[in-house]
Amino acid sequence: MAQWINGHDSGSDAHGGETLREDLQEFLGGEAPLQQLDDLTKVNPVTLETVLRCLQARYTADTFYTNAGCTLVALNPFKPVPQLYSPELMREYHAASQPQTLKPHIFTVGEQTYRNVRSLIEPVNQSIVVSGESGAGKTWTSRCLMKFYAMVAASPTSWESHKVAERIEQRILNSTPIMEAFGNACTLRNNNSSRFGKFIQLQLNGAQQMTGAAVQTYLLEKTRVACQAPNERNFHIFYQIYKGARADERVQWRLPEGATFSWLPHPERTLEEDCFEVTREAMLHLGIDAPTQNNIFQALAGLLHLGNTRFADSGNEAQPCPLVDDAQCSVRTSALLLGLPEDHLLETLRIRTIRAGRDQQVFRKPCSQAECNTRRDCLAKLVYARLFDWLVSVINSSICATPDSWTTFIGLLDVYGFESFPNNSLEQLCINYANEKLQQHFVAHYLRAQQEEYAVEGLAWSFVSYQDNQPCLDLIEGSPVSICSLLNEECRLNRPSSAAQLQTRIESALTGRARLGRARLSPDPSFVVLHYAGPVRYRTAGLVEKNKDPVPPELTRLLQQSQDPLLKLLFPADPEEKSQEEPCGQNRAPVLTVVSKFKASLEQLLQVLHSTTPHYIRCIKPNSQAQAQIFHREEVLSQLEACGLVETIHISAAGFPIRVSHQNFLERYKLLRRLRPATTPGPHGPCPDGGHSEWPPCTEPAMLRGLLQDILHALPAPLHCGRTKVFMTDSTLELLERRRAQVLEQCARHIQRGWRRHRCRTQARQRRAAVLIQAAVRSWLTRKHIQRLHAAATIIKRAWREWRIRMAFLASEELDGVEEKHSSQTSCSPSSSPLPPAQTRLQGAITRLWPLGLALANAAVGVHGFQRKLVVFACLQLPVGSPRSCAVQTAQEQAGVLSIRALPQGSIRFHCRKSPLRYADTCPGPSPDSVTGFNQILLERHRPGHV
Repeated sequence: MAQWINGHDSGSDAHGGETLREDLQEFLGGEAPLQQLDDLTKVNPVTLETVLRCLQARYTADTFYTNAGCTLVALNPFKPVPQLYSPELMREYHAASQPQTLKPHIFTVGEQTYRNVRSLIEPVNQSIVVSGESGAGKTWTSRCLMKFYAMVAASPTSWESHKVAERIEQRILNSTPIMEAFGNACTLRNNNSSRFGKFIQLQLNGAQQMTGAAVQTYLLEKTRVACQAPNERNFHIFYQIYKGARADERVQWRLPEGATFSWLPHPERTLEEDCFEVTREAMLHLGIDAPTQNNIFQALAGLLHLGNTRFADSGNEAQPCPLVDDAQCSVRTSALLLGLPEDHLLETLRIRTIRAGRDQQVFRKPCSQAECNTRRDCLAKLVYARLFDWLVSVINSSICATPDSWTTFIGLLDVYGFESFPNNSLEQLCINYANEKLQQHFVAHYLRAQQEEYAVEGLAWSFVSYQDNQPCLDLIEGSPVSICSLLNEECRLNRPSSAAQLQTRIESALTGRARLGRARLSPDPSFVVLHYAGPVRYRTAGLVEKNKDPVPPELTRLLQQSQDPLLKLLFPADPEEKSQEEPCGQNRAPVLTVVSKFKASLEQLLQVLHSTTPHYIRCIKPNSQAQAQIFHREEVLSQLEACGLVETIHISAAGFPIRVSHQNFLERYKLLRRLRPATTPGPHGPCPDGGHSEWPPCTEPAMLRGLLQDILHALPAPLHCGRTKVFMTDSTLELLERRRAQVLEQCARHIQRGWRRHRCRTQARQRRAAVLIQAAVRSWLTRKHIQRLHAAATIIKRAWREWRIRMAFLASEELDGVEEKHSSQTSCSPSSSPLPPAQTRLQGAITRLWPLGLALANAAVGVHGFQRKLVVFACLQLPVGSPRSCAVQTAQEQAGVLSIRALPQGSIRFHCRKSPLRYADTCPGPSPDSVTGFNQILLERHRPGHV
């Protein structure tokens, strides 16, 4: 019975077997999940096939960046993707708390290097090595990284420093189109291939702000000026001035429309890099003014006209070679543009000067046709190489910062990729040699060193086999015999050497080398080197001459006589240089060959890379046709095998990329012990790596081990403790940083809590002190006020006493007659008895204090204490006058003491009315109905039985 599985009929055996394989392949890693894998270490199983399928699935989905452990794999999209490199995306990766959680991107590598510079764990300089074949996208990657660093590292706070940072950023970005115009060219594999290597050093100050940059170049392919391979072009700058010059500039530079130049092949091809205005504007921003630019372009036009100078065979060795056809016009134009004498230029190209004998006699010998062409090409290469070096120095002087203004740097290495053409010469040998050195640096730094370090530290580790290219390097640069040493020896012998002889010598001297092959079917003398990226056949013809790179001294003297301001600057008249160019006899200095100079500069570059923390970006070219959405599995597979990407994935998946020494680990993470209870294991407790706890007694102190194990036991993540270092993964490091941030936050909260408590206590003490001070001040002010009131009361009492005495005097005068009458009546009445002494005193008090009783009776209700006293004093403020000014009116027809009132008029007059003080002859004391006001109050208080 036929069964249907996933829509396929399993009745057929052949078709069923194929379906089973497809199902198994889909189970191990189908297209849908593969395109979602951001890291190649997650594919299962890790093989070339699965890695290739994952890259193809992501490339089809327009996902061009994938992590491969410590390496970022970048696929060239061969189409513009502006949203992938926008400033908004740069800011997103820069502002992310963990950029590793975002999608893989070159901005992730850039942000990681930028944060590592700021890190407190071994803050060292960083470097990014961008490698890959020609046309894989290395130049574009380097350009985008420079834009990213210029954006994230140029954000100062002050306005003045912001303007300085913007100027530096713009100059660094403007250096890119100049370097590409003068150093890049269109090749068979890449329309914008770098024909030189450059190491860009982005300089940062202590605040991680970009203060400048420096550019160092390596091995400019200056032979391209005079010799271009079929279907390739010259440097971009020649096509820019040929197509972008204005009408007046064409007249000045002798570049008419439609002119043909032998050194300018394929001018009809239009590329994006042929934009002349971008180069001119960039040069202007870097301080190269318009007159200097005009001199530069005029000299380049002179080199184009020099390329049209062709020589014919003279047929007689004693006669110089004649010019071909209209070459005389080209020589005249070239001499005019270069500021050289026409006759002297032509004579230097066709006649060689020889010094011989003890007296250094000068002999002039006509050159052959080949020698004339060689001297012409040598002149053009010399001018262009000096011009390129001068431009690099101008760029460095414009963007480089002073040594005391920067502390760290981020290096960006962009070198030519591995090259293999039908005809390969010394340039390709040097380029591939540089790629071999960089591959060896990667192998030594990451693959071999990492595994050896695991073994030294005592970690349980099974070694992963990888392809080591050290045998290939021994073949090229090894000692005592190698390809470079044989080439240098041929140059020192200074003898004519044919290509066949050089091939025979290389094969005989290097017999038995595993990386040396033979080109048996090649018609030309050549040898084969088995590079890590594949075999390359090198032609031996011209290797020795190119390695010598001879510069005839008469050419240098000719250029020193130029009237052009730029050439005067490039070729100054130096007597010491002249004496060095004309060595004699046995005192001749050893020849400094191209290979020797390139090797020395490459060693210097590797020293810089070894002093930094490297990061790797592997650029992969999906197809050789430079077309979008085309993925050639065979080409990509060869690149993956060449760069050792699968071995990298194996080691990255099983290894620990983060390694920190014990001391640095404790200095940064010792505060994590706060997360663990106070119980501390013994200093010889088990190490969390499970079996590697044996410590040499002299490597670490017991206290250091105890602290380290405290921290390790407090963490749930896997950490492996070696003898001198702690090994961890990226996820573990992120966990440590989160825990550290948590502890720091707790400490910050404790500090804030303590500060708030201290501040509250201080404020409370200050508040209490302020209250005491205010109370003391108020008390002092109240005492002063009371003292003033008492003084006023004293004055009032004194006035009141005076007024009372005056009133008593007036009352006594008024009552004299009545007292006499009463006394006579009293004497006549025997039945009357004298009053008791107490009542007599009471009546006297009533007589004296009755006005005060009136005042108290009329006072406001509810007024007590001192304010009542003030009311009394205020009520008694009567006008004071002399006793004579008061008119007293008596009424003696009524019995008893009459009341005294002050009239409301201006003068005080007394009205005699019935007084509350009545003396009755028959009553021993005053009657209740005749006593009112204060007198009644006093009588009630002195009654018998009153409490």
